[in-house]
Amino acid sequence: MKSVVSDLASYGGAPAFPEKLHVGRPNIGDRDVLMNRIGDMLDNRWLSNNGPYVKEFEQKIADYLGVKHCIAMCNATIALEIVARAAGVTGEVIVPSFTFVATAHALQWQEITPIFADIDPKTHNLDPEQIEQFITPRTTAIIGVHVWGTPCVPDVLETIAEKHGLKLMFDAAHAFGCSHQGKMLGGFGDAEVFSFHATKFMNSFEGGAVTTNDDELAERIRFMKNFGFAGYDQVDYVGTNGKMTEVAAAMGLTSLESLDHFIATNYKNYVAYREGLANIPGIRMFEYDEAEKRNYQYIVLEVDADGAGISRNRLVELLHAENILARRYFYPGVHRMEPYSSLFPHAGLLLPNTQTLSEQTMILPTGTAVNPDDVARVCEVIRFIVANAAEVNA
Repeated sequence: MKSVVSDLASYGGAPAFPEKLHVGRPNIGDRDVLMNRIGDMLDNRWLSNNGPYVKEFEQKIADYLGVKHCIAMCNATIALEIVARAAGVTGEVIVPSFTFVATAHALQWQEITPIFADIDPKTHNLDPEQIEQFITPRTTAIIGVHVWGTPCVPDVLETIAEKHGLKLMFDAAHAFGCSHQGKMLGGFGDAEVFSFHATKFMNSFEGGAVTTNDDELAERIRFMKNFGFAGYDQVDYVGTNGKMTEVAAAMGLTSLESLDHFIATNYKNYVAYREGLANIPGIRMFEYDEAEKRNYQYIVLEVDADGAGISRNRLVELLHAENILARRYFYPGVHRMEPYSSLFPHAGLLLPNTQTLSEQTMILPTGTAVNPDDVARVCEVIRFIVANAAEVNA
């Protein structure tokens, strides 16, 4: 696409950024430390199957979050599938549609039906007031999602789950390093699932983890992630291969050691964006509660087309032309994806906030690959687009 913004600004047609500025560009940490760990792993010839780096990674996460158990996994999707099975979840489970599709797929894959409830337009999280109307005799669990690392009022959901005798899990893919009322996320409900995918601010190349304070549940999860083996040649459960590799754990440990730096960089970018995007008509930046611990890994905008004079989709399109690879989130909403759009064709009627936000929300690049000058330029481009909305929409 041609750089309309650059043409209007008389930049000679060149995009605002000569190279693409990505959302989710991986943080790396200390390369020398990582390579030393990989060398040690190769010398030991222990590449998988609960090696020393996986054990160390699990213990350090458990200590950091203040939980009894951490079980490292190959990825968060498999982790969520195993947690649901280990917890005995069947029938129907209440989830938000404003989430990554894996939250629902982890259930549907096991022939468990996700039932979509609406979200709070201020927090973007599952609205507790919406949950109880969806509880039926077939409901066995609730999965809350800590969207953007903002807690999904876990104490309120715990009360609802206890009242109705439901299991409660949290998709905490966005929320490593975040807290609720001073307590680190990871120990709420029956279990919480974290993602350490490459796009997350703390990554293990590809990976995830389950955290829980339930001893029996933790034991079942450990068996199930390793084909159900309870001993050398003893299988006690139906299981799968959910194990984290040693090289992934080595990267995870290296990321953990740079955690404070990653969060400080994200926060610096967050403040710069907040200042640079202030008072732009129709543009609202999602703000974090700085009294709690947050990882600030997402720079989230809501675009009101009436106020900005331009739609979210058109804004993203124009930013891409400037090599600013912003992304729509969570578009179009899981309820409008397959197989859910066919199974629940009228779900949108009960999800007005989800429908609206899925048409308005987008995220901007941040992380250690983005510097303050980059942030200032992105803000300049967005401000220019909105100020010239009539022309760029022509």
